[in-house]
Amino acid sequence: MKENFLHRKLDERKEQQAFRQLRISGSEMIDFCSNDYLGIVKNRLLGVAGETASGSTGSRLLTGNYEMIEETEQLIASFHQSEAALIFNSGYDANTGLLSSVPQRGDTILYDQLSHASIRDGIRLSFADAFSFRHNDPADLEARLQKSGGNVFIVTESIFSMDGDVCPLKELAGLSEKYNANLVIDEAHATGVLGEKGEGLVQLLGLQEQVFARVHTFGKACGTHGAAVLGSAALRDYLINFARSFIYTTALPAETIQRIKTSYAVFPRLQQERARLNELINYFQSAETGYEKMLSRSPVQGVIVPGNREVRSLAEQLRTGNLDIRPILYPTVPKGLERLRIVLHAFNSEEELDMLLNCLKNSL
Repeated sequence: MKENFLHRKLDERKEQQAFRQLRISGSEMIDFCSNDYLGIVKNRLLGVAGETASGSTGSRLLTGNYEMIEETEQLIASFHQSEAALIFNSGYDANTGLLSSVPQRGDTILYDQLSHASIRDGIRLSFADAFSFRHNDPADLEARLQKSGGNVFIVTESIFSMDGDVCPLKELAGLSEKYNANLVIDEAHATGVLGEKGEGLVQLLGLQEQVFARVHTFGKACGTHGAAVLGSAALRDYLINFARSFIYTTALPAETIQRIKTSYAVFPRLQQERARLNELINYFQSAETGYEKMLSRSPVQGVIVPGNREVRSLAEQLRTGNLDIRPILYPTVPKGLERLRIVLHAFNSEEELDMLLNCLKNSL
């Protein structure tokens, strides 16, 4: 069984009488355990009549667990065709919690060299051996897999946050099967965007059964805050017991969870907006800018402007034309690949896009 390593650690906790489980605090109980020291949450002093409480009062293992958050996890798991989901306070917390706790000493993590900082920080906190493989290069990954020991984890993003390109997920899934590795996919920039209902790349390709863990974040297309790790029920139990970024933090308040629920009711219906977004992506990719463009079929579009000073100057020039575009500088990206990071939206018009394209051409 592929997840025996999770069950072994959970069984150890149970034998030690140290197994953690989430419980919902009864509203009728007298509170002698929450962090709501002044009664601001209990008495709703920051809200208005009829609103949900503005704070959760503690970590989910103490007083911060409640019915709505568990219902929302079940909703998210069902939508993404996963056995279970666990909500974290942010995508950063989800990645650091997952990657720092699951791989153990003697295991191997193989990660795409352009993986997000939250992935890299989670890996640094792990005791596993870790090696990068060349960006979106299955052959280089396979060479690494042939030399890897212990439980092996392949970690990458579905859409990369700086280049906007898509990982070769079918090839990676095939390699994970061939070498009995655990595939971890960060779907942050694919959530709400890829798939008929915005399910993400994994479900678009029908590979959910071949992926050990997915991270879906809610701070991008979903328009709110937080993240969820999707996987087996054993993985959820494991994270509740071992993921420090979950255990030792105050839970998200009900108002945030309600926004996540609302987003999952809204974004699956936005087929017209996803179609419009794809039109703008194709329009931008086919247009002449005068600069080198990254090949991207996602909302994230990169225009290469080598040099920190040069890209800063161009971004400021665009700002004077009322175009809010941010420069991405070295060392966030490699030297010589500094860029304008242009993010397209369904609400952008072709006239606005033409204005941007003209400003880029006129800046040369």
